[in-house]
Formats: sequence, C-alpha cells, structure tokens
Amino acid sequence: METKLTVTAVQSNLLWEDKKGNFDQLEQQLLSIDSSTDLIVLPEMFTTGFTMNPKPFAEPMDGQTIEWMKRQAQNKKAAILGSSIIEEDNAYFNRLLFVTEEAEVFYYDKRHTFTLAGENLMYNTGQNDGIVHFKGWKICLRICYDLRFPVWSRNTSDYDLLIYTANWPDKRINAWDTLLQARAIENMSYCIGVNRVGKDGSNLVYPGHTTIVDYMGICQGVAKENQPDTTTVSLDKEAMHLARKKLNFLNDRDLFSLQL
Repeated sequence: METKLTVTAVQSNLLWEDKKGNFDQLEQQLLSIDSSTDLIVLPEMFTTGFTMNPKPFAEPMDGQTIEWMKRQAQNKKAAILGSSIIEEDNAYFNRLLFVTEEAEVFYYDKRHTFTLAGENLMYNTGQNDGIVHFKGWKICLRICYDLRFPVWSRNTSDYDLLIYTANWPDKRINAWDTLLQARAIENMSYCIGVNRVGKDGSNLVYPGHTTIVDYMGICQGVAKENQPDTTTVSLDKEAMHLARKKLNFLNDRDLFSLQL
C-alpha cells in the first residue's frame, strides 16, 4: 500500500467555450510536470469554462474529452482529473472525470449546482458519493459550490484526500481560501482546491488561489496569483494517520445519514 502520493495541481487561464484551445494550452502546461507525479488535477469545466450553454459542448462518456484525458494519463504515467460537460440519458452533468494511466474511468457528478448562475436549470444534480480508490488512497471528489456545504464533504468514510475543482471568482475568493482550510481541519484530511485564472464569457474574473492544505490546515503549496501555474506536493498518508490516532478528533464526530 502506497503511503506517499505526489499530486500536481494545474491552474489554467481557460479559454471561453474553446475545447481545442484549452486542450492545446493544457498540453503545454503538462509538459512541465515530471515523472514523480501520481495525480494531476485540472480545474472545473476545463474544456470550456463555466458555461451555462451545455448543448454545443456536451459529450458522451466515450467522447473527445475522455479520449484526450486517456492520452494524457498514458503520456504522463499518472492519473488525471477535471470536470467537463457530459450528456447522459438526455440530461447534462457537470461531471468530474478521474482517468488512470490504465484507462480506467471514474466520475463524480456535481451535487450542489450553483443556483446563483442558473446551473441548476441547465445541469442535473449528482447522486453519487464521489469516492475513488487510487494507489491505496481513498479520495473524495467534489466540485466548486460543494465547498460551501460541510455536511456533504464530512469525512464519514475515512477518506485520505479531499479534492475540489473550481471556477471560483475573485469577488468571493476569501471564502474559497477559508473554506478549503476549514474542510481540511474538520475532516483531518489533505484538501486540494484547484481554481482557474483569467476572465470568462460572463466577465467574471478568477484569481486562482489553487491551494494544497494538510490535515492540520497548514498550506503545503499555493499557485501564483492571477497566472497559469503548476503546484506539486508529496502527501504523506502515514503521517496523517498518526496525527488522527494521536488527536482522535474524528472519533468524536456526529453520526448522521445522507439521502443520495
């Protein structure tokens, strides 16, 4: 069982509703990632930006985006994840795709669609728990607005790593910074938040603040503000579990059940 996991967070200036342009510039960013990385994390809707116009860009699960992710995973010999627009059963989903070097595909559908932007009107709400097992690590996948709902991210399954991919604008970036740290502390888990930079088609500005936080809430890596960047950190599961055993915070958590 692996006790170390090296993760690279990719902060990008996403091009508005331009799949090819985003594929091309992400491939250039991936060139800088070395062979030590086990897992590469891209932002939310990395092919288009946070668009409320899903129909022209939606794909099936064997579409262009999945095939691109499979190629990148094989080239980098690492798993790669990021969300994209998927059409299934005549419905659209903001789906976080997790693709391994062996071309295995796992996914999580965004649970909390962002009503302020009308995402709830265009995309279906997810019904799966977002737990993925990878290299001996239990990883919990979440997307953007999910960050504001601590019950949905509560560590009831003893996961080791909590990941949020996002398009989180500058006007609310203090909440992003604060809540990533809070989710790490309350769940005694590594927590990674990957945000984009630049301006989208709705004239929203994104500052980045892509951050990797440890189980005590201490920042282990942060991307440069307002520019594309990659941030790589090696996570240590053994150290995390020793801290959990010593402090026992999770043993005192409240019991509850969720309806999916």
